[in-house]
Amino acid sequence: MSEPIRHIVFDIGKVLIHYDPNLPFSRIIPDETERRWFFENVCTHDWNLEQDRGRGWAEAEALLIDRFPEQEENIRAFRQNWHEMVPYAYDDSVAIMTGLIDAGFDVTMLTNFAADTFVEARRMYPFLNLPRGVTVSGEIGLLKPDVAIYERHANDFGLEPAAALFIDDVSANAQGARDAGWQAVQFTGADKLKADLRELGVAI
Repeated sequence: MSEPIRHIVFDIGKVLIHYDPNLPFSRIIPDETERRWFFENVCTHDWNLEQDRGRGWAEAEALLIDRFPEQEENIRAFRQNWHEMVPYAYDDSVAIMTGLIDAGFDVTMLTNFAADTFVEARRMYPFLNLPRGVTVSGEIGLLKPDVAIYERHANDFGLEPAAALFIDDVSANAQGARDAGWQAVQFTGADKLKADLRELGVAI
């Protein structure tokens, strides 16, 4: 029998707010084949993840510009147009989160996010200030699904791992939470999340 849920921890990107780097780049690099090459070879997922780990943008851009000098303008455009990559919130998911807060649950957030862009996200989406707190990977130099980031979050916010539920859209990140002794569900949409919460005895 699972421990009753007392702490609920939300991921942010693709759970509470939309994220898609193609949005500005469909304008910056209109040709789809060229754009796909750019994301597969220049501003890759792994490159961007290092900013989520704490690497500064100046260093990140310099590394790529050294290798792809002809792409300098496009490389710099990634950070310059970041706000266009997060154009809207998932209102139904946000309503679940705020409903849990209103119902008295202990709600926090745990996210892979660059430190500076998270500051911008908080200005764009004030509901990110409603939970009790947040662990931002870029501020502490740890990334999901490393067990250490979940342990750090639980320690910093006084969570009992067995009574903590993590909600993340990435299967590996949900598994990382389980490996740290938490309960976890993979987010695929608000309706499924409501059903998962009901199944775990969490009523909003």
